[in-house]
Formats: sequence, structure tokens, C-alpha cells
Amino acid sequence: MRHGEATPSAKNPLLQRFLVQRMGSFTSAPKILNEDTQDADVVLPTSLSRDELLQHCHQQLENLPSLVKRSFRRLVQQFGDTADGLRVLQWNVLSRVCGEATSSPYHIRVLQWNLLSQALGQMNDNFVCCPDAALEWRFRRYHIIEEIVEYCPDIVCLQEVDHFNFLKTVLGTQGYNGMFFPKPDSPCLYIKGNNGPDGCAIFFREEKFELLKTETRVLEVWRVQSNQVAVIMLLRVRETDQELCVATTHLKARNGALLSTLRNEQGKDLLDFVTAHSGGRPVIICGDFNAEPSEPVYVTLLGCQALRLGSAYASTGDGPEDALREPPYTTWKIREEGEVCHTIDYVFYSTDGLAVEAVLDFPTGEEIGEGRVPSFSYPSDHFSLVCDFRFKNASEVVS
Repeated sequence: MRHGEATPSAKNPLLQRFLVQRMGSFTSAPKILNEDTQDADVVLPTSLSRDELLQHCHQQLENLPSLVKRSFRRLVQQFGDTADGLRVLQWNVLSRVCGEATSSPYHIRVLQWNLLSQALGQMNDNFVCCPDAALEWRFRRYHIIEEIVEYCPDIVCLQEVDHFNFLKTVLGTQGYNGMFFPKPDSPCLYIKGNNGPDGCAIFFREEKFELLKTETRVLEVWRVQSNQVAVIMLLRVRETDQELCVATTHLKARNGALLSTLRNEQGKDLLDFVTAHSGGRPVIICGDFNAEPSEPVYVTLLGCQALRLGSAYASTGDGPEDALREPPYTTWKIREEGEVCHTIDYVFYSTDGLAVEAVLDFPTGEEIGEGRVPSFSYPSDHFSLVCDFRFKNASEVVS
């Protein structure tokens, strides 16, 4: 059963043509087709230690500032009684930056991140407080690798990827394998000097997981294809045979009632797609949804009865009153039209099969700096989300 049926008005050919135009790209300009070849200068051994790769990144970055440092907030087994007699788990902030891998086969660390497409970030997005040099790909690409490798994720879900071959090469030295699915009408293809279309990608640690299956979809709105995509991977933990469904997407951007409606319809199609392929496995859905928690698509995802999803960051408050608290922002930038500070990136998960054990906190405004991001200290206009999950049916004793 579909989560949303086509409305009668959506069958109107004129409306469909309008929707395609609104959901497409810069269709008034000719495409400038390019292949993903701009990173041919990157030559690395097929295998590097994590420290060796980070050292290589530091060398390539010359004397640029270090990345913004962040800490994990971890659930600890401390209980306190509320006025109603309820006992609640408490969260504590780790003072150190936690870059250790989650080596247990019963635990999974997931990193979600909109990387900021190089073509769009440098030529289209008008980050008025970001120095031009900070947007140069020769610097940005190594800060991107630093951010990913710093936290040792088992699974990496990415959006606005337009340099997949670079990521595949460099992350491959750390034992990751991955796949990429481009937008059918990527806006990157209308920008001179582009490296090809942007899209979504998922990487996973081959040492930990066996890849069972991949699925891709161009999301539909009232049965009309949009310009947004979704990717699914079905993975099996090698040591335990526990299976998992991981999905990532990047929904339609921009504000307005119509765009909010389109995103909600994309969200319904995404849920149909995931439900059809998850096969009862625990599900993790990551992405840039371009929607605040007040938007319909957020409610639609959390209301999906088939998947019983929760939001990883919203489940980490200090008490019952914080149960629906999302971070104050996941993107914070300054464009020509002004300062933009929104919560639009999420990690949703099956509450029946998975439990959240830790999340990576966000830096403060002071730590980010007055110019916000991107900057020399952070390569994207979105911050990464990192979550530690535990399989609820794990047979081990969790300390």
C-alpha cells in the first residue's frame, strides 16, 4: 500500500509539466557534460593506516586551520527519578573528541553528511563570507576526507557528491566500498568547469559488512519523476549475520508551501521504496531533507507505521520533555540574502530493531566563527551527523 495516492489534480498534463519544470534543474541553459576526471592527480597506495591518511591530508592542506573539533554525547547507565516516578537514562558530553572505531559487531557508527557540491559551492551558492580560497577543491577535498576519517564510521551516507571517484579512491585505502547514483538533471551540469552530476552515495566497511544488494530510485511526486534520488544498500554483518537496510536521499530544496508539499510527496515515495526493499530488516534512513521538523515530511517519516522510525538526534534529550528535540541547526551559512540557520539533515532509524547509544554534538556559534560555513575550518555548509547504534537483539551484555 502506498503512503500517498495520486491526487486527481496531479493527473492534469499541464500540472505535471509544471511539476517537472519546478523539480528539474536549470533547464533554460545548455548542459555542459563532463566526466568525473578532475582528481587524476591523486595517487595513493591501495592501503593506508588511518594515521597515515590523516597525515597525508595535513600535508596537502599546507598550513590551513584545523577542522572544527567536536565531541560525542553518549548514553550512560545512570538513572534518575522524575516527579512522576519514571526512571530516565541520562546523557553526558565526552570532553574528548572520540575518533575510535566501533569495533563491536553489535554496534554500528553511521555518518550522514551533505558535502556541498564543488560546482555549486564554488560557482552558484554565493557564500559571501567564505574566502574564495576556502572553496578551492584542492583544499576542500582533504578537509572532507579528514572529517569522515576522523570519526571512523562503519557506514557513510553522502549527498551533493560530484567527485565520487576521489572519495572511492581515498576511502578505499581505509577499506570502504561504495556506490553512487546521480540526479537525472543535476544542476552541476549547467555550470562551466563541472566534474559531472551530483548525487547520493553510500560507503561501508568491507571488513565489517557483506553487501547483499543495492537499489536506486528517482523519487516521484504524484507518479511524476522528480530530480531527487534515493539509494538503498542491504548489508549483512559478517560476524553475526545480522542484516540491515541503509538508505540515503536528498529532497527538493527551497522554501514555500508548494515546495513543502513536493518534499512530503517525495518522502512518501521514499518510504514506499524503503518498505518494499527492507524486508523486515532494521532500517537507517539518512539524508538532507531540506525540511525543518515542523514540515509535513518530517511528521510523515516519523508516522510511518510499517517502519516505526525515530530520529536519532531527537531521541537524545535529557528527559521526557526533550523527546522531540532536534539540534538547533545542521546547516549555518551566510549568503547574499542573509544568514541561513536551519535543521534539515536527519538520521532516522527503526526503533524496534536499533537503539541509539551516542551522537556527535554540533559546534557552538563561537567555535564555528562569524563567517559561518563553509570556511577554512570546515569544508561544507552542512555539518556531519554521526550516530552510534546498537542492535536491540544483540546477545552480548552491553556495559
